[in-house]
Amino acid sequence: MTIEETLLKRRSVRGYADIPVTIGEISQLLWAAQGITNVKGNRTAPSAGACYPLEVYLVVGYSDSLLPGLYRYLPKSHQMETVSRGDIREWLAAAALGQKSVRSAPAIIAIIASYEKIDSRYKDRGIRYAYMEAGHVGQNISLQAVALGLGTVMVGAFDDRSLKAVLNLGKDEAPLYLIPVGKPENKKAR
Repeated sequence: MTIEETLLKRRSVRGYADIPVTIGEISQLLWAAQGITNVKGNRTAPSAGACYPLEVYLVVGYSDSLLPGLYRYLPKSHQMETVSRGDIREWLAAAALGQKSVRSAPAIIAIIASYEKIDSRYKDRGIRYAYMEAGHVGQNISLQAVALGLGTVMVGAFDDRSLKAVLNLGKDEAPLYLIPVGKPENKKAR
């Protein structure tokens, strides 16, 4: 699929079919978010001064080969580390002001800013650069999802304090995006 096709087909999808995401789809989405693209360690999304202040977390509800739980993506090894076990989508949806797309998606990608990674270099501008990078990451995920036949929606409506608690984030970490992902539900079948 060309980039033009993915741009034409990209839409916000809030309803998902009851189909698990595959490990291959998850792998590709996480790589699109923050994957390493060369031996210097550059990533798929541009980052001011190559500081890479973002962390990518994955909440799995149901997958073909991953247990429900919270995972953190490790770009350097293109692996995930388990943060916690169990389906936390109900708590995540509650923190996201009750949004059904967060509750029903088989997986949700959370983009988190770790400001200490960028503030020491850029001071007050660091927050702006982290936001810019998050936008690039969100678009990469959206376009990769389209290419895989998946749907996404960008969610910024959440209670920061509640979401930090659900994801067990540190003091200097801030949630920026929740991105539910899954096969779009077939509205014609209703």
